[in-house]
Amino acid sequence: MTASERMKMAAGEWYTCIDDELEALRVAARDAVFEHNGLPPRQRGDIAPALRALLGGVGEGARIEAPFHCAYGFNIHLGEGIFLNAGCTILDTAPVRIGKGALLGPNVQIYCAEHHREAAGRLAGLEIARPVTIGDNAWIGGSAVILAGVSIGEGAIVGAGAVVRRDVPANTTVVGNPARVVTRR
Repeated sequence: MTASERMKMAAGEWYTCIDDELEALRVAARDAVFEHNGLPPRQRGDIAPALRALLGGVGEGARIEAPFHCAYGFNIHLGEGIFLNAGCTILDTAPVRIGKGALLGPNVQIYCAEHHREAAGRLAGLEIARPVTIGDNAWIGGSAVILAGVSIGEGAIVGAGAVVRRDVPANTTVVGNPARVVTRR
């Protein structure tokens, strides 16, 4: 039996994103995100119903401000009391786990997909998915970018605008592009 592109994506293998099954899943995510972003705040609540149903897991008190964007949704797992500020984008081709009490500033971007290094591979839609983990009580500053395969430790701080390419240890502050350690607590 040949593995589907979705199965390859889930297994962390090279897959092509130009695929009918994956496109249908992205359409479902776009519909849920559209509802979340379009509802008046009092009707939306912390997370609109369709988006809440799509997500892989949502802890009590988790909140996502609008606008929000995700690729699939089902790979996103949110801990208790997390807060995603306006404009966050999560391209969840692999699992994204955000620990309890974590705060993400406006326009934070999390990218799980890495595109092929060769132009022909990119033209064919080849990607590989790497998970991202953000620990409990981490704080990600506005417009930070978290790249594929990164783990951010408990209590860590990522400065606004940082580009995080490597793991961030617990209770550490990183800033810049590429992100570098400036303090350890």
